[in-house]
Amino acid sequence: MEYKDYYKILGVSRDAKEDEIKRSYRKLARKYHPDVSKEANAEEQFKAVQEAYEVLKDAKKRATYDQLGSDWKNGQDFRPPPGWQGFGGGGFEEADLGGFSDFFSSIFGGGHRQQGGMHRRGGHAGGFHRPGTDEHATIAISLEEAFHGGPKTIQLQVPERTPSGHIQYQTKTLKITLPPGIISGQQLRLANQGGAGMGGGAAGDLYLEIEVAPHRFFSLQGRDVYLTLPITPWEAALGTKVTVPTLAGSVDMKIAPGSQANQKLRLKGKGLSNKTQSADQYVLLQIVTPPARNEAQKALYEKMSQEMAFNPRSGLF
Repeated sequence: MEYKDYYKILGVSRDAKEDEIKRSYRKLARKYHPDVSKEANAEEQFKAVQEAYEVLKDAKKRATYDQLGSDWKNGQDFRPPPGWQGFGGGGFEEADLGGFSDFFSSIFGGGHRQQGGMHRRGGHAGGFHRPGTDEHATIAISLEEAFHGGPKTIQLQVPERTPSGHIQYQTKTLKITLPPGIISGQQLRLANQGGAGMGGGAAGDLYLEIEVAPHRFFSLQGRDVYLTLPITPWEAALGTKVTVPTLAGSVDMKIAPGSQANQKLRLKGKGLSNKTQSADQYVLLQIVTPPARNEAQKALYEKMSQEMAFNPRSGLF
């Protein structure tokens, strides 16, 4: 039987790392997946890629395969070396070998095959049963949704093959539940909502990456929420109590006498907290000076400049 160069099939070197092998597999699996590929030999290519990845992703199977050495080159007939035990069927059941090549079966458990190529669990040895691929998508949510969590209905555009063989995108509606305190970059896994399986194989999973949309008033630093709060000069100088918006609702906050611009005040627990992490809201004071629109207002500023002589730039010289 013909030797199969699994490294060549995946387009990686013999010393390729696990993440490189995985990236190459995902790229080729998308290219040759029979549900979407227009390649004439897509199913055979897809089976070859799956077979190669099944071996190279597992350190023990890969080591067994590598024992063949450099003497076995692509195109040669495979004859196991004297005393070769292969994988001895370790870790494989008969149904696991369905759809794999004779070369694969000879190394990783050929003894499991029965007369006529049938398996105990039913189906022919040439049958092809593979799970669907995992899919990934990004969804945007509001800061309020990230804070409170809860149910949400989303719509995604997913590719589907028409009876004529063309690919068109259909709208898929899903109901999901957001955990309170979710942040950008986190993922939600929806089991069996990914690519369809083949030959009765289970569907893959759908991974939704969260992106929290910018807010009109609030900003985020990690899980902490920041708000710039405008106050008047007399509120800063004399102190007062003001109402401050938070994602949990409005709260009262005390401004101490003599407060300065850019001073940071903390509202404990008002950030994107979850079951294991607590986060806060920080309020940055912004002193806003009202304009002098008439003569009386200008006179008031003049009197302040005389009664409260103060040079804020004195420390610069």
